[in-house]
Order: sequence, then C-alpha cells, then structure tokens
Amino acid sequence: MRTGEIRKVYLYILLAALLFASMEVVLKLAGSKMDPFQLTFLRFTVGGVLLFPFAMLEMKKRSLKLGSRDLMYLALLGVVCVPVSMVFFQLGVVNSNAATAAVLFSINPLFSIIFAYFIASESFTRSKIIFLMFGLVGIFFIMRPWELQQGNTFIGLAFTLLAALTFGLYTAMGKASVAKMGIIVQTAISFLFGAFVLLIIILITGRPVLQGVAENFALVLYVSLFVTGLGYYAYFMAIKNSDVTTGSLVFFIKPVISPVIAVIVLSERILWNTYVGIVLILIASYLNIKGKRNENRGH
Repeated sequence: MRTGEIRKVYLYILLAALLFASMEVVLKLAGSKMDPFQLTFLRFTVGGVLLFPFAMLEMKKRSLKLGSRDLMYLALLGVVCVPVSMVFFQLGVVNSNAATAAVLFSINPLFSIIFAYFIASESFTRSKIIFLMFGLVGIFFIMRPWELQQGNTFIGLAFTLLAALTFGLYTAMGKASVAKMGIIVQTAISFLFGAFVLLIIILITGRPVLQGVAENFALVLYVSLFVTGLGYYAYFMAIKNSDVTTGSLVFFIKPVISPVIAVIVLSERILWNTYVGIVLILIASYLNIKGKRNENRGH
C-alpha cells in the first residue's frame, strides 16, 4: 500500500473513531428527551438510507444479485442489530454514565470471538484466550460491582452488556455472509430491515415516531447523519481500503476518547476503576489485533 493510501486509511479510522466516540454523549443528551426505541429507529433509518446508494454501487460493480434466502438472512441480521442490540444500547446509555457505557460496549469483539467459535467454527488461539481474560477483568473493573459509581445502575450496566453481547452475535453472524455480499451491502440492507422491524414494534406499542424530533433536531441530525451515517461509512471505507483488522483500530481508539468527551460535555467523573478498565481493554484490543495479524500472515 502506498503512502497516500495509508494516510487515507488512517484518516478514515480517525474520523470514524471520533464520531463513534461522541456517540454515547449525544445519545445520553437526546435519550433524556426522546423515547429510546424512537431514537434508535431514526438513527438507523437515516444511516441505512445514507449507506444504501453506496451499497447499490457495490452490487452493480460486483454484479451481485441477492436471492430470497440472502434477504431473509439480512433481515435476521438487522433484527439482531437494531431492535435488539441497539435498543439495549440506548437503554444502557440512558441508565448509566456515558463514559461507562462507551468503554463497556467497546468490549463487543470479546463476545464476537465466543460466538464465532460456535457459528463459524473459529478456533480458540492462545492470543484469543488471553484477550478474553483481559477483557473479562476489564469488564469487572468498568462495572465496579462492589460499589457502583454515581450515575450508573445495575440495569443500565446489564443493558449495555446485553448490547455488547448481541452486537458480538451480529458481528459473528455477519462474518458468515460478508464475503458474498460485501460489508457495505450487508450493513446498509440489514440496517434498513432492522429499522423497519423496530418501526412495527413502535407502532404496536404506541411509542412516538416523529414526536419531539423538531425540538431536538440538532441532536437527532448529528447522531443519525454523522455518527450512524458518516461514522459507519468512514469505518467501512477504512476496511475496504485496508482490511478488517486495521479497521478494528477504531474500537481501539474509541474507549480512550469517549470518557474525555463525557467529562467535557456532561461533566462526568472518571474514577480510578475506569482507568484500570480502559488499560485492560486496550491491552485486550491490542492482543486481539496482533493475533489477527499473525493469523492473516499464516494463511
């Protein structure tokens, strides 16, 4: 890869990391004024619509045609991601500190490794086992179960953990089909399917769809257009121009930046246990990335 291309990849990674790092703070602000199901529906509808033209270009370029089984699988992926994982995530953010939710959710690759063992028959290497160990200890320190930090609740931490776990499932499931469909096609269409199913749930339960959007337009626009739309686009472009391992650096940077934004915008306090958790998760992420690179060299 040439110097110019490398620079472009890392610019995409930095942009995605900055946008993703601000996600919990904006969701916290918007979530205090809007329904969690509604906000999740809006941001993934807008994000899916923004990614859809790029998905169509990718399909045309690869002469890709999706059959009914492909569409059913994408619908299943969308349900796991949007009305399950991301609703849990929004509920977790609302019921805990933004910094805690941000760092805790960044451990989702730990769960994707576990699910990939069962779904894709991926082996447990030594580096993966060490990653899991560091990650689990990191989760323990972030949650601080012996004395919850002010602003955190057991239900909020449980929702965030469920969000990370089910997003890990979404990632592991996506690995089985991404080679055929392409990452942008798979993500855009699954987002739209997931948002549609969530809309049905919202209508059945009588929750608001557009109520309050005008009053919180700036927050909704930012989290939908920039975080979910532009953020995922930058993340996928980093992967497209390099590889998945390099793109995963986004989740290596995010847990460092997110707490800083939470302190500046929300005046949250970062206690010693959070710093310990961040260091452990960074070590775990580094070992995971290093292990993936070694595996790729071995193939």
